[in-house]
Amino acid sequence: MSESSPIGHGGRLTIDLAALRANWRVLAQAAECPETAAVIKADAYGCGIARAAPALWAEGCRTFFVAHLSEALTAREAVPEAAIYVLNGFPPGRAPAYRAAALRPVLGSHDEIAEWAAANRDEGVIRPAALHVDTGMNRLGLSVPEGLGLAGDPLVRQAGIDLLMSHLVSAEVEHDPLTDHQAAAFARLRAAYPGIRASLANSSGDFLPSCRADLARPGYALYGGNPRPGRDNPMRPVVRLEAGILQIREVAAGETAGYNARWTAPGPRRLATLSLGYADGFPRASTGRGEAVVGGARCPFVGNVSMDLIILDVTGAPREALFRGAPATLIGDGLDLDAVGRSAGTIGYEILTNLGRRYERIYRD
Repeated sequence: MSESSPIGHGGRLTIDLAALRANWRVLAQAAECPETAAVIKADAYGCGIARAAPALWAEGCRTFFVAHLSEALTAREAVPEAAIYVLNGFPPGRAPAYRAAALRPVLGSHDEIAEWAAANRDEGVIRPAALHVDTGMNRLGLSVPEGLGLAGDPLVRQAGIDLLMSHLVSAEVEHDPLTDHQAAAFARLRAAYPGIRASLANSSGDFLPSCRADLARPGYALYGGNPRPGRDNPMRPVVRLEAGILQIREVAAGETAGYNARWTAPGPRRLATLSLGYADGFPRASTGRGEAVVGGARCPFVGNVSMDLIILDVTGAPREALFRGAPATLIGDGLDLDAVGRSAGTIGYEILTNLGRRYERIYRD
């Protein structure tokens, strides 16, 4: 950040598309599957479908997953030739919209399967869809007995099922017995649906041999999140968030800062204020626990994170790094997504997908 930065933005979010593409290559290699897709829901985890999807397509990704129809339509504009699956079920009566944009619903109930099959019959063209069988999440999808019972039913062909999938519960937890249970159930399902591609591995599942199938579908790790918590992160950072210092002030021992005077200076301190807050997706829960990097020094948040402002204690930062417009890094310079999530009592996924729209956004490739 500098005083030459465009006026009107409190922070700058830099998105490294080259790192995104490199992460896809790493995950494809780890997964050892015939094909590796990309999950680009939540606007490509906050990075922007319109820029992320074409970058991944250029790298060789041909299949994408989104959550909602609206996201799928955005993705279709970005990657016109891609296979696009819509994860969050198949809303009643929306077959025409899916079919007009050549989208593939992920079907998880008998009603959804029957409605899509009926649309195929009415049009006289069998358009593809995925079959979702729940192996332990208890959110969406047929139960395992339902999935096994449907195998061989003509409805499967009529619904154009070209992908069998399930969703891992805790693949990031090493040696979790639930993952083994899910992998075993999914193996039974695969055997019941010969000739249909299968997909189980998410970002963490890419590193688990028992979860490999025909199609890997990483998400969070593509954007720099660690798929193997507790180990070194093999992914390159994709996002960097900086904000310029608005003002610097000296406070005496006993003075307070921020709403409700939740912080009291333990001695003479130097404070700096940044122009971003929870309206920009930086959680209020990071109050008293978050940090930013100024001049190479970790500087803690003090006072409540407010809607548009965050106060830092920059007493330990080099004086030459403290001036109006000087950069403070909130994601980057050692503060990775997972660390920022922990400091807010949440996870990196939430930090990433909540990054606001008031930032100046810069894409690098």
